Amino acid sequence: MVPRDQDLPTIHDLDELAALLAAAGPDEDLYVRWSRGPAADTDRPEQSSRDALTGVPLPGLSANPLRVEPWWGDRSLRLWVARRLYDYRHLRDRRGPGVRPWILVGEQCGRGPDNEPLVKCRRPVAWISEEALAQCEKAVEGQDSDEWGPLDRAQ
Repeated sequence: MVPRDQDLPTIHDLDELAALLAAAGPDEDLYVRWSRGPAADTDRPEQSSRDALTGVPLPGLSANPLRVEPWWGDRSLRLWVARRLYDYRHLRDRRGPGVRPWILVGEQCGRGPDNEPLVKCRRPVAWISEEALAQCEKAVEGQDSDEWGPLDRAQ
């Protein structure tokens, strides 16, 4: 049974988010999803997103993986997770009122048109607060790179 959205805990800072990722078990694939929440996304058995360009229903929820890739090595977990949130923060504004990031344990069931994972939510984990998002932005913008920028197509 999916908990009601108001029953989900909230992650209030970037260190807490990095700790959650560090504590995830090998069989817990964590994803971040930008939407109106688990209740809105899992109220239908098919748990489907739509392709924004064509309107085609997708066979799962579009989400972004939080699992650290092996090539990242022993670099900062805090920066890894900050970047995963920073890259897609524009979705909050694009998808309208009430859209927030939340963490879920999911199972990949396909790939979307932007090559993003499509997942079935096994378990909602937590909301991510505005404070944590601000810390993510500060961590990423503190890096020095002239060749890197956000993934927002409008920019």
